[in-house]
Amino acid sequence: MPSNQTRGTRPVARLLCVVAAGAVIVGTMGAGVFTPATADTPGENGLAPTWSAPNGNKANTRRVRSPIDSRSVSRLGVAWSVPIKAPSDRWAGSYATTPVVADGVVYTQDLGSNVYAIELRTGRLLWTKMYNSPSSGPNGVNVGDGRVYGATVTSAFALDARTGAEIWSKPLVRNKNEGIDMAPGFNDHTVYVSTVPGNPDTFFSGDAVGVLWALDAGTGRAKWKWDTVPTDLWGKPEINSGGGLWHPPGFDAKGDLYVSIGNPGPFLGTEEYPWGSSRPGPNLYTNSLVKLDRTTGRPLWYQQPLPHDIYDWDLQNSPVLTRVGDRPTVLASGKLGYVYAYDQRTGELLWKTPVGKHNGHDDDNLLALRGEYSKLPQMPFTVYPGVLGGIPAPIAVDDTTVYAAVNNYAAKWTNQVVPDFPPFDEATGELVAIDLATGAIKWTHPFGQSPYGAATVSNDLVFTTTFDGTVHALNTRTGQEVWQAKLPATSNSPVAVQGDTLLAAGGWPQLPGEKAEIVAYRLDATGLSQSTASTSPPTSGTR
Repeated sequence: MPSNQTRGTRPVARLLCVVAAGAVIVGTMGAGVFTPATADTPGENGLAPTWSAPNGNKANTRRVRSPIDSRSVSRLGVAWSVPIKAPSDRWAGSYATTPVVADGVVYTQDLGSNVYAIELRTGRLLWTKMYNSPSSGPNGVNVGDGRVYGATVTSAFALDARTGAEIWSKPLVRNKNEGIDMAPGFNDHTVYVSTVPGNPDTFFSGDAVGVLWALDAGTGRAKWKWDTVPTDLWGKPEINSGGGLWHPPGFDAKGDLYVSIGNPGPFLGTEEYPWGSSRPGPNLYTNSLVKLDRTTGRPLWYQQPLPHDIYDWDLQNSPVLTRVGDRPTVLASGKLGYVYAYDQRTGELLWKTPVGKHNGHDDDNLLALRGEYSKLPQMPFTVYPGVLGGIPAPIAVDDTTVYAAVNNYAAKWTNQVVPDFPPFDEATGELVAIDLATGAIKWTHPFGQSPYGAATVSNDLVFTTTFDGTVHALNTRTGQEVWQAKLPATSNSPVAVQGDTLLAAGGWPQLPGEKAEIVAYRLDATGLSQSTASTSPPTSGTR
């Protein structure tokens, strides 16, 4: 485990986020409404015909049309596997993302920022584009207009989807303290990529601002950019940092985008400036859901459920666009261990639901915001959710229910700078089903290991992966487990479903004999095709 804040806590969190009942967190800032705009959500609650985006579709519902259901899931077998090229012996392992599929080709990215094109039916590796630029994840790619979009730790890029040849590359970071570790968003010939306040060498070391860029998909030219936090960093840029996106935006039918922003730093604070006192105030737009105008990047409304975050409790997961009856709704979630539902048009809060283990610290940020330090806990103390807890990876939704994979993983604070963590395999978790209309919890299914694998819905099944390298399929109505499979290594990445095929990965080998591989499970497949698994074509070439 890294031993200081600049190297440790955020790379861990981002890595494992591919990569939760207590008091309600309500920000004193509430909703700031600038210009309400009409909004809608694509599709029927985001049911997608193909897995064409990092979260399945532009609404981020992680729900797809497929023949895989509770009756057929037992017929899944291994169709093929492909080795992951990035080194697996460094922090975060070699893989933490969700693949996308277009025209029968699986496109994905490892934690070396290397991009793969794999034939879905056979597992044949069509091309790779090697960057060897270490990322702490969750990273990944997006596809559109015949191009594959992604990023290294410093630059956004576009590749020819057929050959892997680079079309353009655009540096986005301002200095050595910033980085990129998200899968881009893509909509209407525009690519959306955000920087974050760190990279595998340093996180939250000061003077690092998360900036969201809207880039022309064909050329990489900047259309607009939006600073998710002020560049003066609340008066102390040499100490403070924050903001940025972990995951892609969501897009409504008009094309306006919804983004969820990461936390401020340092956290808890420093010995000289405890409890975030170097960054007074709510620290907008950290820990916020923000609706942006598609043409200008101007905020239309925002909600900040967690002002002045002190525990690294990001609101980091992609916003999910859906409907509650006739009302267009957007869902937000993150490591703070809550799911929120808001009106897409106005930002009005509809409901909020705590999930997983909380132990009484949910309002400590408000005490710190008000300078009431004597009311804050005395060290040492333990916090649930910890900095790797809550909902570390994206949620899913169907017509009636929200599904959240929750990590019950504590952080013990003995000083202002670095928490202590239990061993990863001592953490537990659960998958929680929440009523979409009311926010009431329908069922909870416990896991003996952390579920870092997000949630993915196909018919009456919801899938996730756990840290021990297991893929789980639960019945969406009852929460009962109906199928599971063992991956070739520990997993901290979600699954995708494309037609009769489920894609998953074991990306962080922990024990002798474990292998970092992407695995395709297919209905009625019976074994592993060794020839396709071992194929090693040139790093960039024609199909």
